[in-house]
Amino acid sequence: MKITAVRTFTHWVDWCNWLFVRIDTDEGLCGWGEGSLHGSIAAVDAAIHEIAPQLVGQDPAGPERHWHRLYHAWRWRGGAVSQTALAALDIALWDLEGKRLGVPVARLLGGALRTRVKAYASHWMQGVTTPDEAHAAAQEAVRRGFSAFKWKPFTAEGLRDNEARELRRAAALMEAARDGAGDAEIFIECSELLSPRTAPMLDAALAPFRPGWLEEPIPFENAKAMVELQQRLVTPIATGERLLSRFEYRELLEGGGCRIVQPDLMHAGGFTEIRKIAALADTWYVPVAPHNPGGPICTAAALHLAAAVPNFLILEQMEPQRAMRDRASRMPLVIENGHFVLPDAPGLGVEPNLDALAEMAAQPQPRSGRAGSLYW
Repeated sequence: MKITAVRTFTHWVDWCNWLFVRIDTDEGLCGWGEGSLHGSIAAVDAAIHEIAPQLVGQDPAGPERHWHRLYHAWRWRGGAVSQTALAALDIALWDLEGKRLGVPVARLLGGALRTRVKAYASHWMQGVTTPDEAHAAAQEAVRRGFSAFKWKPFTAEGLRDNEARELRRAAALMEAARDGAGDAEIFIECSELLSPRTAPMLDAALAPFRPGWLEEPIPFENAKAMVELQQRLVTPIATGERLLSRFEYRELLEGGGCRIVQPDLMHAGGFTEIRKIAALADTWYVPVAPHNPGGPICTAAALHLAAAVPNFLILEQMEPQRAMRDRASRMPLVIENGHFVLPDAPGLGVEPNLDALAEMAAQPQPRSGRAGSLYW
Protein backbone atom coordinates (compact mmCIF):
# COMPACT_ATOMS: atom_id res chain seq x y z
CA MET A 1 0.00 0.00 0.00
CA LYS A 2 1.25 3.47 -0.93
CA ILE A 3 0.01 6.97 -0.09
CA THR A 4 -1.13 8.71 -3.28
CA ALA A 5 -2.43 12.09 -2.08
CA VAL A 6 -3.07 14.32 0.92
CA ARG A 7 -6.15 16.54 0.63
CA THR A 8 -7.63 19.20 2.92
CA PHE A 9 -11.18 20.49 3.38
CA THR A 10 -12.05 23.61 5.38
CA HIS A 11 -15.53 24.71 6.49
CA TRP A 12 -16.85 27.41 8.81
CA VAL A 13 -18.88 26.03 11.71
CA ASP A 14 -20.46 28.24 14.36
CA TRP A 15 -17.38 29.95 15.84
CA CYS A 16 -14.33 28.63 13.96
CA ASN A 17 -13.19 26.73 10.89
CA TRP A 18 -13.06 22.94 10.85
CA LEU A 19 -10.14 21.65 8.81
CA PHE A 20 -10.19 17.99 7.76
CA VAL A 21 -7.31 16.06 6.20
CA ARG A 22 -7.69 12.95 4.05
CA ILE A 23 -4.78 10.66 3.22
CA ASP A 24 -5.56 8.55 0.12
CA THR A 25 -3.88 5.29 -0.89
CA ASP A 26 -3.55 3.22 -4.05
CA GLU A 27 -5.68 0.45 -2.50
CA GLY A 28 -8.74 2.64 -1.96
CA LEU A 29 -8.43 3.03 1.79
CA CYS A 30 -8.20 6.53 3.25
CA GLY A 31 -7.49 7.99 6.67
CA TRP A 32 -9.10 11.12 8.14
CA GLY A 33 -7.51 13.67 10.45
CA GLU A 34 -8.47 17.09 11.77
CA GLY A 35 -6.51 20.28 12.42
CA SER A 36 -9.14 22.87 13.37
CA LEU A 37 -6.96 25.52 14.96
CA HIS A 38 -8.89 28.52 16.30
CA GLY A 39 -7.38 31.17 14.01
CA SER A 40 -4.42 30.78 11.60
CA ILE A 41 -6.29 28.07 9.71
CA ALA A 42 -4.76 29.08 6.37
CA ALA A 43 -1.31 28.70 7.91
CA VAL A 44 -2.17 25.19 9.14
CA ASP A 45 -3.45 24.27 5.69
CA ALA A 46 -0.24 25.58 4.09
CA ALA A 47 1.89 23.66 6.60
CA ILE A 48 0.05 20.43 5.84
CA HIS A 49 0.67 20.81 2.12
CA GLU A 50 4.28 21.80 2.71
CA ILE A 51 5.00 18.56 4.56
CA ALA A 52 2.63 16.26 2.63
CA PRO A 53 5.06 15.48 -0.23
CA GLN A 54 7.17 13.58 2.30
CA LEU A 55 4.26 11.15 2.75
CA VAL A 56 3.21 10.66 -0.88
CA GLY A 57 4.65 7.44 -2.24
CA GLN A 58 5.32 6.04 1.23
CA ASP A 59 3.81 2.96 2.85
CA PRO A 60 1.46 4.45 5.52
CA ALA A 61 2.17 1.64 8.02
CA GLY A 62 3.70 2.70 11.33
CA PRO A 63 2.28 6.13 12.25
CA GLU A 64 4.95 6.79 14.88
CA ARG A 65 7.84 6.37 12.44
CA HIS A 66 6.17 8.89 10.12
CA TRP A 67 5.60 11.28 13.06
CA HIS A 68 9.30 11.40 13.95
CA ARG A 69 10.32 11.85 10.32
CA LEU A 70 7.83 14.70 9.79
CA TYR A 71 8.51 16.38 13.16
CA HIS A 72 12.23 16.62 12.49
CA ALA A 73 11.67 17.71 8.89
CA TRP A 74 10.92 21.19 10.24
CA ARG A 75 14.12 22.92 11.25
CA TRP A 76 12.00 25.41 13.25
CA ARG A 77 9.73 22.74 14.71
CA GLY A 78 7.10 23.30 17.35
CA GLY A 79 4.48 26.02 17.66
CA ALA A 80 0.73 25.86 17.22
CA VAL A 81 0.69 25.87 13.42
CA SER A 82 3.23 23.13 12.77
CA GLN A 83 2.09 20.96 15.68
CA THR A 84 -1.54 21.22 14.51
CA ALA A 85 -0.56 20.31 10.95
CA LEU A 86 1.46 17.37 12.28
CA ALA A 87 -1.43 16.29 14.52
CA ALA A 88 -3.89 16.28 11.61
CA LEU A 89 -1.60 14.04 9.57
CA ASP A 90 -0.84 11.80 12.55
CA ILE A 91 -4.54 11.27 13.34
CA ALA A 92 -5.19 10.40 9.68
CA LEU A 93 -2.31 7.90 9.67
CA TRP A 94 -3.62 6.16 12.81
CA ASP A 95 -7.12 6.04 11.27
CA LEU A 96 -5.65 4.52 8.12
CA GLU A 97 -3.61 2.02 10.14
CA GLY A 98 -6.72 0.85 11.96
CA LYS A 99 -8.64 0.44 8.71
CA ARG A 100 -5.76 -1.44 7.10
CA LEU A 101 -5.56 -3.88 10.03
CA GLY A 102 -9.33 -4.02 10.59
CA VAL A 103 -9.25 -2.82 14.23
CA PRO A 104 -10.32 0.33 16.10
CA VAL A 105 -7.61 2.88 16.88
CA ALA A 106 -8.08 2.23 20.62
CA ARG A 107 -6.85 -1.33 19.97
CA LEU A 108 -3.70 0.08 18.36
CA LEU A 109 -3.13 2.26 21.43
CA GLY A 110 -2.91 -0.81 23.65
CA GLY A 111 -6.56 -1.75 23.91
CA ALA A 112 -9.66 -0.11 25.34
CA LEU A 113 -9.69 0.10 29.13
CA ARG A 114 -13.25 1.36 28.87
CA THR A 115 -15.88 1.27 26.10
CA ARG A 116 -18.02 4.03 27.66
CA VAL A 117 -16.21 7.32 28.24
CA LYS A 118 -17.48 9.85 30.75
CA ALA A 119 -18.10 13.30 29.23
CA TYR A 120 -18.92 16.77 30.49
CA ALA A 121 -21.02 19.44 28.79
CA SER A 122 -18.63 22.20 27.76
CA HIS A 123 -19.45 25.79 26.77
CA TRP A 124 -22.56 25.27 28.86
CA MET A 125 -24.77 27.99 30.33
CA GLN A 126 -23.62 30.63 27.86
CA GLY A 127 -25.57 33.85 28.29
CA VAL A 128 -26.68 33.01 31.83
CA THR A 129 -26.87 36.21 33.91
CA THR A 130 -29.23 35.50 36.83
CA PRO A 131 -29.35 32.86 39.58
CA ASP A 132 -32.67 31.56 38.26
CA GLU A 133 -31.14 31.04 34.83
CA ALA A 134 -28.09 29.34 36.36
CA HIS A 135 -30.29 26.99 38.38
CA ALA A 136 -32.40 26.04 35.35
CA ALA A 137 -29.38 25.54 33.07
CA ALA A 138 -27.65 23.31 35.62
CA GLN A 139 -30.79 21.21 35.89
CA GLU A 140 -30.91 20.93 32.09
CA ALA A 141 -27.36 19.54 31.97
CA VAL A 142 -28.34 16.88 34.49
CA ARG A 143 -31.55 16.16 32.59
CA ARG A 144 -29.46 15.47 29.48
CA GLY A 145 -27.58 12.81 31.41
CA PHE A 146 -24.36 14.66 32.19
CA SER A 147 -22.75 14.27 35.58
CA ALA A 148 -20.54 17.32 34.94
CA PHE A 149 -20.54 20.59 33.01
CA LYS A 150 -18.24 23.59 32.54
CA TRP A 151 -19.07 27.29 32.51
CA LYS A 152 -17.72 30.73 33.33
CA PRO A 153 -19.73 32.52 36.08
CA PHE A 154 -17.92 35.84 35.66
CA THR A 155 -17.08 38.18 32.80
CA ALA A 156 -14.00 40.13 31.82
CA GLU A 157 -16.03 43.32 31.74
CA GLY A 158 -17.40 42.72 35.23
CA LEU A 159 -13.92 42.21 36.67
CA ARG A 160 -12.68 45.32 34.97
CA ASP A 161 -15.54 47.44 36.28
CA ASN A 162 -15.62 46.24 39.90
CA GLU A 163 -13.79 43.13 41.12
CA ALA A 164 -15.60 42.75 44.45
CA ARG A 165 -19.04 43.11 42.91
CA GLU A 166 -18.25 40.64 40.11
CA LEU A 167 -16.91 38.06 42.55
CA ARG A 168 -20.07 38.35 44.66
CA ARG A 169 -22.13 37.93 41.51
CA ALA A 170 -20.08 34.86 40.52
CA ALA A 171 -20.66 33.32 43.94
CA ALA A 172 -24.41 33.93 43.72
CA LEU A 173 -24.59 32.35 40.26
CA MET A 174 -22.47 29.41 41.40
CA GLU A 175 -24.65 28.85 44.47
CA ALA A 176 -27.72 28.64 42.25
CA ALA A 177 -25.93 26.35 39.78
CA ARG A 178 -24.85 24.05 42.60
CA ASP A 179 -28.41 23.82 43.87
CA GLY A 180 -29.62 22.94 40.38
CA ALA A 181 -26.80 20.50 39.67
CA GLY A 182 -27.04 18.49 42.86
CA ASP A 183 -23.99 16.23 43.06
CA ALA A 184 -22.89 16.85 39.46
CA GLU A 185 -19.40 18.28 38.98
CA ILE A 186 -19.17 21.96 38.05
CA PHE A 187 -15.96 22.97 36.29
CA ILE A 188 -15.02 26.64 36.05
CA GLU A 189 -13.62 28.08 32.82
CA CYS A 190 -11.34 31.06 33.56
CA SER A 191 -9.94 31.67 30.03
CA GLU A 192 -6.63 33.04 31.41
CA LEU A 193 -8.49 36.13 32.64
CA LEU A 194 -7.21 36.10 36.22
CA SER A 195 -3.85 36.73 37.87
CA PRO A 196 -1.98 35.34 40.89
CA ARG A 197 -3.66 38.18 42.78
CA THR A 198 -7.28 37.61 41.75
CA ALA A 199 -7.39 33.83 41.22
CA PRO A 200 -7.28 33.16 45.00
CA MET A 201 -10.16 35.61 45.41
CA LEU A 202 -12.31 33.63 42.97
CA ASP A 203 -11.22 30.38 44.58
CA ALA A 204 -12.35 31.60 48.01
CA ALA A 205 -15.65 32.92 46.63
CA LEU A 206 -16.56 29.66 44.87
CA ALA A 207 -15.04 27.09 47.26
CA PRO A 208 -18.26 26.60 49.31
CA PHE A 209 -19.96 25.31 46.15
CA ARG A 210 -17.32 22.66 45.35
CA PRO A 211 -16.00 23.54 41.89
CA GLY A 212 -14.27 20.57 40.29
CA TRP A 213 -11.47 22.67 38.83
CA LEU A 214 -10.41 26.17 37.80
CA GLU A 215 -9.38 25.93 34.16
CA GLU A 216 -6.49 28.13 33.01
CA PRO A 217 -6.87 30.74 35.76
CA ILE A 218 -3.75 32.59 34.53
CA PRO A 219 -1.87 32.67 31.20
CA PHE A 220 -0.20 29.37 30.46
CA GLU A 221 3.29 30.50 29.45
CA ASN A 222 4.82 30.79 32.94
CA ALA A 223 4.86 27.31 34.49
CA LYS A 224 6.51 28.54 37.69
CA ALA A 225 3.70 31.06 38.27
CA MET A 226 1.14 28.27 37.78
CA VAL A 227 3.04 26.09 40.26
CA GLU A 228 3.03 28.84 42.89
CA LEU A 229 -0.66 29.53 42.28
CA GLN A 230 -1.71 25.90 42.71
CA GLN A 231 -0.03 25.88 46.11
CA ARG A 232 -2.29 28.75 47.20
CA LEU A 233 -5.60 27.40 45.87
CA VAL A 234 -8.05 24.95 47.40
CA THR A 235 -9.55 24.09 44.02
CA PRO A 236 -7.50 22.00 41.56
CA ILE A 237 -6.06 23.76 38.53
CA ALA A 238 -6.75 22.19 35.13
CA THR A 239 -4.53 23.41 32.31
CA GLY A 240 -2.52 22.44 29.26
CA GLU A 241 -4.70 22.95 26.20
CA ARG A 242 -2.07 25.31 24.75
CA LEU A 243 0.96 23.21 25.68
CA LEU A 244 2.09 21.47 22.52
CA SER A 245 4.53 18.73 23.55
CA ARG A 246 5.76 16.62 26.46
CA PHE A 247 8.71 18.99 26.70
CA GLU A 248 6.38 21.92 27.47
CA TYR A 249 4.58 19.85 30.14
CA ARG A 250 7.73 18.83 31.99
CA GLU A 251 8.25 21.92 34.14
CA LEU A 252 4.54 22.21 34.97
CA LEU A 253 4.33 18.60 36.17
CA GLU A 254 7.66 18.56 37.99
CA GLY A 255 6.55 21.55 40.05
CA GLY A 256 3.03 20.30 40.77
CA GLY A 257 1.48 23.19 38.85
CA CYS A 258 -1.87 21.50 38.25
CA ARG A 259 -4.05 18.60 39.34
CA ILE A 260 -5.50 17.83 35.88
CA VAL A 261 -3.82 18.10 32.47
CA GLN A 262 -5.78 18.98 29.34
CA PRO A 263 -3.69 18.19 26.25
CA ASP A 264 -5.36 18.87 22.91
CA LEU A 265 -5.02 15.99 20.45
CA MET A 266 -5.40 18.34 17.45
CA HIS A 267 -2.69 20.75 18.53
CA ALA A 268 -0.12 18.74 20.48
CA GLY A 269 1.05 16.44 17.72
CA GLY A 270 -1.76 13.89 17.54
CA PHE A 271 -1.91 10.42 19.07
CA THR A 272 1.82 9.85 18.91
CA GLU A 273 2.72 12.78 21.17
CA ILE A 274 -0.38 12.82 23.40
CA ARG A 275 0.31 9.24 24.50
CA LYS A 276 3.68 10.42 25.81
CA ILE A 277 2.12 13.44 27.56
CA ALA A 278 -0.42 11.17 29.27
CA ALA A 279 2.32 8.78 30.37
CA LEU A 280 4.40 11.67 31.68
CA ALA A 281 1.44 12.99 33.68
CA ASP A 282 0.83 9.52 35.08
CA THR A 283 4.31 9.62 36.60
CA TRP A 284 2.99 12.35 38.92
CA TYR A 285 -0.43 10.62 39.34
CA VAL A 286 -2.09 13.47 37.40
CA PRO A 287 -5.22 12.51 35.41
CA VAL A 288 -5.93 13.52 31.82
CA ALA A 289 -9.06 15.40 30.73
CA PRO A 290 -8.44 15.98 27.00
CA HIS A 291 -9.27 19.38 25.55
CA ASN A 292 -11.73 18.67 22.73
CA PRO A 293 -12.94 21.78 20.86
CA GLY A 294 -13.16 20.44 17.31
CA GLY A 295 -15.39 18.60 14.90
CA PRO A 296 -16.29 14.93 14.45
CA ILE A 297 -12.80 13.65 13.66
CA CYS A 298 -11.21 15.45 16.62
CA THR A 299 -13.92 14.13 18.93
CA ALA A 300 -13.64 10.56 17.68
CA ALA A 301 -9.86 10.68 18.06
CA ALA A 302 -10.12 12.06 21.60
CA LEU A 303 -12.62 9.30 22.39
CA HIS A 304 -10.22 6.53 21.31
CA LEU A 305 -7.44 8.17 23.29
CA ALA A 306 -9.64 8.44 26.39
CA ALA A 307 -10.63 4.78 26.07
CA ALA A 308 -7.00 3.63 26.09
CA VAL A 309 -5.30 5.99 28.57
CA PRO A 310 -5.04 4.55 32.11
CA ASN A 311 -5.09 7.96 33.81
CA PHE A 312 -8.09 9.32 31.90
CA LEU A 313 -10.55 11.44 33.92
CA ILE A 314 -13.28 12.96 31.72
CA LEU A 315 -13.71 14.11 28.10
CA GLU A 316 -14.90 17.52 26.95
CA GLN A 317 -18.10 17.53 24.89
CA MET A 318 -18.97 20.76 23.07
CA GLU A 319 -22.65 20.27 23.78
CA PRO A 320 -23.99 23.36 21.93
CA GLN A 321 -22.39 22.02 18.72
CA ARG A 322 -23.66 18.45 19.03
CA ALA A 323 -26.33 18.76 16.33
CA MET A 324 -23.92 20.31 13.84
CA ARG A 325 -21.23 17.73 14.56
CA ASP A 326 -23.75 14.92 14.10
CA ARG A 327 -24.87 16.35 10.75
CA ALA A 328 -21.23 16.58 9.68
CA SER A 329 -20.62 12.89 10.47
CA ARG A 330 -21.52 9.93 8.28
CA MET A 331 -21.80 7.80 11.42
CA PRO A 332 -22.39 10.19 14.35
CA LEU A 333 -20.88 9.33 17.70
CA VAL A 334 -23.33 8.05 20.31
CA ILE A 335 -23.73 9.72 23.72
CA GLU A 336 -25.76 7.81 26.31
CA ASN A 337 -26.34 9.07 29.86
CA GLY A 338 -23.42 11.46 29.70
CA HIS A 339 -20.99 8.91 28.24
CA PHE A 340 -19.57 8.53 24.75
CA VAL A 341 -19.91 5.00 23.37
CA LEU A 342 -16.63 3.85 21.80
CA PRO A 343 -17.10 2.86 18.12
CA ASP A 344 -15.98 -0.69 17.28
CA ALA A 345 -15.49 -0.10 13.54
CA PRO A 346 -11.94 -0.14 12.12
CA GLY A 347 -9.98 3.08 12.48
CA LEU A 348 -11.72 6.00 14.17
CA GLY A 349 -15.17 4.72 13.26
CA VAL A 350 -16.21 8.18 12.00
CA GLU A 351 -15.87 10.00 8.68
CA PRO A 352 -16.97 13.55 7.86
CA ASN A 353 -20.06 14.16 5.75
CA LEU A 354 -18.66 16.87 3.51
CA ASP A 355 -21.98 17.19 1.67
CA ALA A 356 -23.56 18.50 4.87
CA LEU A 357 -20.87 21.19 5.05
CA ALA A 358 -20.87 22.13 1.37
CA GLU A 359 -22.55 25.51 1.88
CA MET A 360 -20.37 26.47 4.86
CA ALA A 361 -17.34 27.93 3.15
CA ALA A 362 -14.23 28.76 5.15
CA GLN A 363 -13.97 32.34 6.37
CA PRO A 364 -11.49 34.46 8.31
CA GLN A 365 -11.53 33.94 12.06
CA PRO A 366 -13.08 36.91 13.91
CA ARG A 367 -10.75 38.37 16.50
CA SER A 368 -11.70 38.00 20.15
CA GLY A 369 -10.64 41.49 21.18
CA ARG A 370 -9.03 40.22 24.39
CA ALA A 371 -5.90 42.33 24.13
CA GLY A 372 -5.28 44.21 27.33
CA SER A 373 -7.90 42.19 29.26
CA LEU A 374 -5.50 40.13 31.35
CA TYR A 375 -3.99 40.31 34.84
CA TRP A 376 -6.91 41.36 37.03
